[in-house]
Amino acid sequence: MVFIVPYALLGILAVITSAEKSGPGLLTDLGLCALAAVWMLIPLLATWWARPWVRTLFFTVLLAITAVLVVRDSWFGFFVVALYVYAFRSLPWPGRLAGVAGVAVLAGVAQGAGMDRATPFDLALYGAVLLANVLPMCAFTWFLRRFQQQHDELREAHRRLEASLAENAELAREAGVRDERQRMAREIHDTLAQGLTGIVAQLQAVERPDRHVLTATQLARESLVEARRSVEALRPEALETARLGEALASVAERWSVRHEVPVQVTTTGTVRPVRPDVEAALLRTAQEALANVAKHAAAGRVGVTLSYLDGEVALDVRDDGTGFDPGVTGDGFGLVAMRQRIEGLAGRLQIESEPGAGTGISACVPAVPMEART
Repeated sequence: MVFIVPYALLGILAVITSAEKSGPGLLTDLGLCALAAVWMLIPLLATWWARPWVRTLFFTVLLAITAVLVVRDSWFGFFVVALYVYAFRSLPWPGRLAGVAGVAVLAGVAQGAGMDRATPFDLALYGAVLLANVLPMCAFTWFLRRFQQQHDELREAHRRLEASLAENAELAREAGVRDERQRMAREIHDTLAQGLTGIVAQLQAVERPDRHVLTATQLARESLVEARRSVEALRPEALETARLGEALASVAERWSVRHEVPVQVTTTGTVRPVRPDVEAALLRTAQEALANVAKHAAAGRVGVTLSYLDGEVALDVRDDGTGFDPGVTGDGFGLVAMRQRIEGLAGRLQIESEPGAGTGISACVPAVPMEART
């Protein structure tokens, strides 16, 4: 519609001109109309129209062509309506105000074409006609600009309000998570940590401990340390001084010695630091998977693979043990805990197993970099 109306006005005025004039004057006017029609195709050239200087040049030339037509024939003043539209669409602020003023002057010239300008009174009357066009249109342009600014400010305030609400919701969620962690810390302190302390004391009281008792004592001590660190909301001990790959290797080595099952640890991809909670979740998943292998798999060997992918970190723990049918057995508590831990970080956990074919546990978590932590 924006492009149709100017062409419609120009076509009607060209027909009127053809009816009113003849000879060279008619050809000149029709030539100017054709030039304006061709020039008005520029806004359809999207690549060029995106440049501010092209829009300014377009409007300036079209205003000049229209001025010549108005001076030659005052009825072309009706075409000025289209120039107002182009001024608002083409010109940035404050050039828009100057463009509207120029169009308004042209409209006043068309309206005062038949007025006498021989006396000062006539000139004053002619000037009043020009001002009657310029002042209202410039005022309208200025008020429209203010309205647009207020609309933009309101939209920005609305955006900030939405961001504030989202931030408050995130703070509330974090507060809920913090409260839940404190509750779990108290429960660990009151149950698991105290129970492990009692186990260590009882094992140390054995007069002649064998290898299994010594292993159980060491395992209980390590678990007690980890329980205390959980209460203090610290990272796993293995991650205190080592990267995730090194921590996995250390955990796997101790597990292998304890259970006399070889473990091969492999790291692929470009190693890069990620958020501590991501590293802790993957390490805990590996520990839980190895614990399940020891309890259920009767495996001859285990493979642990840490893969740094584009935007993700993946952990795979596979064994050649007895396996099981996930559809029949379902998820035990350990598998449920692993799944909740990984999915809590927007990751995914997959379990592949079948009787007699071993088990594979794959965890994949978004690799949020260290600098992204808030």
